[in-house]
Amino acid sequence: MGGVGNDDHRLPRLRRDELLDELQVHVGQVRGAQDRLNGLLDAVMSVGRELALPQVLRDVVESAVSLVDAEYGALGAVGSDQNLAEFLPVGIGDGTRRQIGGLPTGHGLLGELIRHPEPLRLSELSGHPASAGFPPHHPPMHSFLGVPIRVRDEVFGHLYLTQKRGAADFDAEDEAVVSTLAVAAGIAVENARLYEEGRIRERWLAASSGLTSALLSGEAESEVLEGMLGQAVEIAGADLGVFHLIGPGGEMTGSLALGEKAECHRGVVSPTSRGTLAAAALAEDGLVTVADVSSDPRVQVQRERWDGFGPAVAVTVGTKERLSGVMILARVRDRVAFVSAEITALPGFAGQAALAFELADHRSDSERMSLLADRERIARDLHDLAIQRLFATGMTLQSARPLVEHLEAAEKLDRAIDDLDSTIKIIRTTIFGLREQEPPGQGPKLRSRVVQAVDAATPALGFTPALRMEGLIDTDVPRLVADHAVAVVGEALSNVARHARARRAEVSVIADDGVLTVTTSDDGVGLCAPEGGRRSGIRNLTERAERLGGTLSLRTKPHPRSGTVLEWRVPLTPAAPD
Repeated sequence: MGGVGNDDHRLPRLRRDELLDELQVHVGQVRGAQDRLNGLLDAVMSVGRELALPQVLRDVVESAVSLVDAEYGALGAVGSDQNLAEFLPVGIGDGTRRQIGGLPTGHGLLGELIRHPEPLRLSELSGHPASAGFPPHHPPMHSFLGVPIRVRDEVFGHLYLTQKRGAADFDAEDEAVVSTLAVAAGIAVENARLYEEGRIRERWLAASSGLTSALLSGEAESEVLEGMLGQAVEIAGADLGVFHLIGPGGEMTGSLALGEKAECHRGVVSPTSRGTLAAAALAEDGLVTVADVSSDPRVQVQRERWDGFGPAVAVTVGTKERLSGVMILARVRDRVAFVSAEITALPGFAGQAALAFELADHRSDSERMSLLADRERIARDLHDLAIQRLFATGMTLQSARPLVEHLEAAEKLDRAIDDLDSTIKIIRTTIFGLREQEPPGQGPKLRSRVVQAVDAATPALGFTPALRMEGLIDTDVPRLVADHAVAVVGEALSNVARHARARRAEVSVIADDGVLTVTTSDDGVGLCAPEGGRRSGIRNLTERAERLGGTLSLRTKPHPRSGTVLEWRVPLTPAAPD
């Protein structure tokens, strides 16, 4: 009886131990669930703190891997073509990734999830009918969990998780946890997108403001265009930027290019834009997007220029009535297409640029008219005041000439009268130059080119040469003769700088009686320069004169160290031009 009683006493104790063990299991499960819940809350808070989209995506996939204890994870973003535009893997080392090669684009099982965006759990990944297998060097993967990420009604992408540690399969709780994280990820992605769109829009507005300021401040239009193109390339994340200058008849009058293979797109000139991406933009009169510019059927002329490029966008700058050109931005073939946030503000930027160019043109016209008015006033004052007074002074001196009996005084008076006549000629030439307007589109006239040549020689000389110009050199001198004359001035002053050791120099350019005379004089060492030095330059000047049927003469002034006088004379109608 005693033995039976002891056994009966032992049974309740065993039952109590079992209940305690079972209670401990439940407590552990509750603690595990609480830990997972805390981890999920931490993950949601983590992805919600970031505003930069790349970091948001990385935080999402890393949090998902940690929450379900997966060995590998990835986040795939779906593009407009319903393929994977981005693929961000976690758990695979850089070395293995390089061995695997290109990232997946959305075929096989990943494509199945894109077509049917619902949660999917598999015990054996390779057992699914849509599975296409793995490329060489890819690590083995068996258990699989895929969950879509939605931004409002749009499927942004998917979370992919494989190889659950410590268990054969992912369970329903894993799916619920990752689905909850995916909801939070969708909200974080939308916030990041809005932030990115606002930031990019702000950059476009700043670029527009800078462009307008640069044009209105007087910067050269070519420099402003290049700066505008560079900013567009940077803001849109392009690899190549091209700006085609378009004439009123649709002809291509030139182009600028920056970035990858830019040299293939610079300086494009064509009587028509047909068969180019620029023509497509002109036809649309706005923004044109291209998935693959190298194979687009609208690009037919010199398509090889676009080899290696894929996504592209083109936009007109200006209106049909006042068109400046077409701007094209392109990315290399393996990059993703331009997203809306990157190019939505591009037409506005182009419109602002067109307005800025028009304002700059109006301001330039206004300044030109003001300058011409000032020049006309100065010319009128010179003619009505300076010349009349000089002429009256000359007449007075001429009338006084017979009264001067002293020979030396008479000679000085004659020289003064001659100097007045020369001064009147110079002023009259200056008046003509002030009143003359250079036709638009033509290069600078001979007068300004000579001034530029003298200015260019000043640093080498160490002083500024005196300059005198007479006659109708801007109208009577043919372009060919003018080109040679400018070269003569530069070569002659270069010889003075290299060999004469001069302290002063003078240049005169005179057009008179059908002859152009270019004279340079200096106070240097004369014609004693070593053979092969100054002589080679003189030979060049002689050849230039002979080509135009003219002559070159050299003489040394009689006084020691009084220098050399070079006189280059050619007819204004050369007999045998080159």
